[in-house]
Amino acid sequence: MPRLRWIFIAAAASLFLFITGTVYFFEIQNILRLKELVEKRSVEREEKKRSVDRRKEEVKFYTTEAGIVHLSRERHGLTLPGDRVYVILGASADILYLR
Repeated sequence: MPRLRWIFIAAAASLFLFITGTVYFFEIQNILRLKELVEKRSVEREEKKRSVDRRKEEVKFYTTEAGIVHLSRERHGLTLPGDRVYVILGASADILYLR
């Protein structure tokens, strides 16, 4: 029959192994969760970076003369001299042609 001292040592060793195993299990779960978050955030970062690059290109374009002309035509309906303008009224109204 084993002595009480050996039973106590075996119980302490088993408890120690159980506790360390549990800690390692939860830490591995935490590491995997953080790894997924890092991958998700890196994808979001790349999307934001592409968006910023696209905005920088738009700013470069709209600071040129062609960009200013494009913006004035798009937002304010302005035209250059010599442009032909067609005004289309609703479906029930007559179509007006300007020459």
